[in-house]
Amino acid sequence: MGVPPLSFEQVTVGDGTPSVVSLEVPGHRAVCVLGDEASGVGSLGRYALALDRPPTGRVLVLGENLAELPRRAALAFRRRVGYLPAGDGLLQNLTLYDNVALPLRFGSDRSEIDIDGRIQVMLTMLRLQHVAKLRPARVNEEERRRAALARALAFDPELVILEQPFDGLTTRAAAQLLELARGGELAVGARRSVFIVGQSLPEVLKARVELRYRLARGRLEPEN
Repeated sequence: MGVPPLSFEQVTVGDGTPSVVSLEVPGHRAVCVLGDEASGVGSLGRYALALDRPPTGRVLVLGENLAELPRRAALAFRRRVGYLPAGDGLLQNLTLYDNVALPLRFGSDRSEIDIDGRIQVMLTMLRLQHVAKLRPARVNEEERRRAALARALAFDPELVILEQPFDGLTTRAAAQLLELARGGELAVGARRSVFIVGQSLPEVLKARVELRYRLARGRLEPEN
């Protein structure tokens, strides 16, 4: 079966009544964990990438505990994971094009010509060519979210972590973003593994998220 792309082992999250989360994200599947703000669900992605450390337990990403890696090694390893933070995390002083190009310019040795080729593919796929030269404040919320997803997919990662990715989007836009995150379909399922955290999941997406959980009252339970 191989190593699961993402595994939480006895990880404590939440305020008040904390939860201890043990969960595996299987390969080629989309997995969603929902909960209110106090549940601590919003911290799971940051724990996975070792941007924060959980009070107890550990998180393995593609078999590695990033919290135990030296800083430079952890930074390099994170390129194997696409990360869309809550909101969008775009830099306001850069155009959408430059926001998408940023990880490739600083995280690879590709030439500017190669980077431009990759960015043009991403902008076309995310339908952003017409606003690529605008800064985030000049575009709408859906376009900012699309640009943030393009940046997260720049290295064509095998695992994508999405924090509240569908807030404020139409159901059509949300469905399109999920399909782009999945990266197409193989015989075994989605080409990428996708881990989603948030407070809600649009009804129309439930059929495309194979495993759904709810974190509440100190417990993680499957959701129908």
